[in-house]
Amino acid sequence: MKNPLVFFDLETTGINITKDRIVEISYLKIMPDGREECKTRRVNPQMPIPEQATAVHGITDEDVKDCPTFKELAKSLATQIEGCDLAGFNSNRFDIPMLAEEFLRADVNIDLNKRKFIDVQTIFHKMEQRNLIAAYKFYCGKDLTDAHSAESDTRATYEVLMSQLDRYPELENDVEALSSFSSFNNNVDFAGRMIYNENNEEVINFGKYKGQLVKDVLRKDLGYYGWIMQGDFPLNTKQKLTEIRLRMKDE
Repeated sequence: MKNPLVFFDLETTGINITKDRIVEISYLKIMPDGREECKTRRVNPQMPIPEQATAVHGITDEDVKDCPTFKELAKSLATQIEGCDLAGFNSNRFDIPMLAEEFLRADVNIDLNKRKFIDVQTIFHKMEQRNLIAAYKFYCGKDLTDAHSAESDTRATYEVLMSQLDRYPELENDVEALSSFSSFNNNVDFAGRMIYNENNEEVINFGKYKGQLVKDVLRKDLGYYGWIMQGDFPLNTKQKLTEIRLRMKDE
């Protein structure tokens, strides 16, 4: 490890990155010298928590009504993870995009693209094809009795990665290597609506233009940019598309 590695887990009002909000965040920061720092915070999402979400994580509106909003926590949280690499379970597909979206909504400028991401679920799925409860039982020989508690899931994810490194000699004990191995695509935006191809060019990764270069689509379909900007897409996706569009003007 060259940088601190932050394992984290989010509990939310749902799984829609653009509409749902964080209700709990827990992180376990592992320092290069092995020291650990763990913190869990409840968050007022400023919206009702659906019953189906409460059924998963057990957090109710009453539990968070007096808690700070994410905007109130954002600067402190950004300071805590600044300069750290990030790890989680299904984090590349959900937790990282959700966290990036919340930071953008809070107007806190933190460049997560400079960080390395280790997704323990991706490693697990490539090796065993199961979920966190099964992973914890398989790798650690223990039952995850408090599943869907952010702190419990965070600690279990850390223990699973340590066991994965012990079990698979082909897994390099290096943050950069693990980050590369636990990525399915080289995403431009955190939601993976755009990805980099083998030539490091941005490519559309969904819909009718899937597989086509972003710059080619923007040139031939003048309404595509407006459709994305006005549509129900993550702020981070819109931000990255805008960066590409502005760069094209200078080419």
